Amino acid sequence: MIHQYKSNGYNIVMDVESGAVHVVDDVTYDVIALFEDTETSKIVEQLSDKYDKADIEEAISEVNQLKEDGQLFTQDIYQPFIEEFKDKRQTVVKALCLHIAHDCNLACKYCFAEEGEYHGRRAMMSFEVGKKALDFLVANSGSRVNLEVDFFGGEPLMNWDVVKQLVEYGRSLEESNHKKFRFTLTTNGVLLNDEIMEYLNKEMSNVVLSLDGRKEVNDRMRPFRTGKGSYDLIVPKFQKFAESRNQTNYYVRGTFTRNNLDFSKDVLHYADLGFKQMSMEPVVASPEDDYAIREEDLPRILEEYDKLADAYLEYRKAGKGFNFFHFNIDLTQSPCVAKRLSGCGSGTEYLAVTPWGDFYPCHQFVGQEEFLLGNVYDGIVKQDICDEFKQCNVYAKPACQNCFAKYYCSGGCNANAYNFTGSITGSYDVGCKMQQKRIECAIMIKAALADMEEETGASADVAGEISHVC
Repeated sequence: MIHQYKSNGYNIVMDVESGAVHVVDDVTYDVIALFEDTETSKIVEQLSDKYDKADIEEAISEVNQLKEDGQLFTQDIYQPFIEEFKDKRQTVVKALCLHIAHDCNLACKYCFAEEGEYHGRRAMMSFEVGKKALDFLVANSGSRVNLEVDFFGGEPLMNWDVVKQLVEYGRSLEESNHKKFRFTLTTNGVLLNDEIMEYLNKEMSNVVLSLDGRKEVNDRMRPFRTGKGSYDLIVPKFQKFAESRNQTNYYVRGTFTRNNLDFSKDVLHYADLGFKQMSMEPVVASPEDDYAIREEDLPRILEEYDKLADAYLEYRKAGKGFNFFHFNIDLTQSPCVAKRLSGCGSGTEYLAVTPWGDFYPCHQFVGQEEFLLGNVYDGIVKQDICDEFKQCNVYAKPACQNCFAKYYCSGGCNANAYNFTGSITGSYDVGCKMQQKRIECAIMIKAALADMEEETGASADVAGEISHVC
């Protein structure tokens, strides 16, 4: 499968199955578009009104060479083995999302957790439940050494003492079990203080800071229950915290809605505040919600990603570069075979744990009783549900078959698929189109940074990732 597109002056060609990416001239771009279905003589004939015959023939020769080298028009060699893989695949649990607090001190209007309650009741996880969860993770992680634990909510800092107790307990398990815990915490920042910052810097491998961008945007969607905005309180704390971590191992995470389709301004606002690590996610909401993203919003959203990509490069050129999560892409390893065959890992390698110890496939399924897998006391009791998730990959999703982005998103979010289609093997079309655009932008950025590196001599760590055919 070939995917071709033009972006920011670049002619980009992706060979989907091999992962090879090429930046080509106009004649090669047009030759590739005709190559598979058109005889050589016909290609020359069809393009002779635009290019010299010699240039067309040279381009055809180069395309033939790329095909012989396995960098164009390659075939999927893994699909024949998918059934055998699904039957024989043995999984281990490698990550838990601990819902340390089903409560929150903000009242974010788009929160899928309903102010931390997750369609249920307010509750705090006890140390005993968390301890059982960590024991379960160690016991079910097989020979895997590195284990992930996310402290999530609601707002985790509302149950701070238990967070610290569980970190201490996790550390006590490491040496004797030949494990290493990597802890992460997500916070709205309301309760963040110097003491907590110091502890987070010592024990948390990553910290996610929730902020939606500009003051008016953030305060519209992330107020206190009184209606007062949270921006003025949390931004100085976040700035101090980011500096205390040397602008690494954290990221500011926002959500854009129909109310701020100009979200590139919010991302750049992060950068102007001094943040270097950031993400901006599209809201996932019921169509009835006035802030929900709709199909008709897509043209503007896709244009906005292009604007953001251009601004990203301008900031980089000006020495004010930042890392935007969705523009990160690895082109050196080709499409990940594990992702082709296993998907995101929810319900198998990754589980969410409620304050009272119930297991769900991930945090977005919490409270949906049909996906209740078991609990920390009895373990997994609904293995059939886990088996269903185990088989959830790009080959199981019909909409993925002809999508150029499938190996980079591994089939997308199972929760979104279920919520919008009623099946975990469905596809949330609006989300897919946004993901496709983000990948196109990420690859264009790689090409631009490679040119920047060539022009300035400065290292952009992208040499050799993209071939140039001229």
